[in-house]
Amino acid sequence: MTIRDALAQVERRLGAAGVDTPRVDAEWLVAHVLGVPRTRIHEHGDVDEHELERLTRRREQREPLAYVLGEWGFRRLTLNTDRRALVPRPETEVVVERARALIANEAGPRVLDVGVGSGAIALAIADEVPAARVTGIDTSPQALELARENAERLSLRIELRRAGAEAAGEGWDLVVAEAQPELQWEPYDALADTGLHDEIIRAARTTWLVLEVGYGQAREIEQALRENGYTETKITRDLAGVERVVEGRRAEHSR
Repeated sequence: MTIRDALAQVERRLGAAGVDTPRVDAEWLVAHVLGVPRTRIHEHGDVDEHELERLTRRREQREPLAYVLGEWGFRRLTLNTDRRALVPRPETEVVVERARALIANEAGPRVLDVGVGSGAIALAIADEVPAARVTGIDTSPQALELARENAERLSLRIELRRAGAEAAGEGWDLVVAEAQPELQWEPYDALADTGLHDEIIRAARTTWLVLEVGYGQAREIEQALRENGYTETKITRDLAGVERVVEGRRAEHSR
């Protein structure tokens, strides 16, 4: 099958299945089968129809594209992705931006990522702030296994262990936590909500707390920070203009 025919066919099928970006997804799938960057697919003549069919069927069932491809980009990293953890999302990169800004000038800052999942946030911080001593925790052994695989693949050193939000009380320079909407294909236990945020806010012994929040939650979470003794609170919008990240500083230093 020619590249042109493959793209047209996959785009048509994904569009019929209700995929929001059928053309872009078709390009990703064809590029993956060819083993080339998406921008270079038109340099090739034919595509393996059997493999493309297998991947297209998975995407038609609305399995996340990152799971179908088995990897996904986040910041400067390419991470293994599968059903063991949430798919790294562009809006979550704002968490890393804020974390880096807060600890960039610290000497050996201790960072905790609550709900480490695939390791996206923890590994990005370790990559971009080499002096940071990063720990990732999760209640899911499967997620920790995936994060460990990504750390080894990227040759980045982070500590990984099984624990819940109570670990935020151990004393840190920065605690971060991610939140995502519930999706059919992704693990429910990994999904943060305002209840978990409240638990982290109360438990944390940290200089800085940075929380990714769901749509419409930012003001409520910022108020919760203030009521629990945090100062210098700030809300940061993502690229879509949504109030996505809430941060605050503890009056008392964590160490």
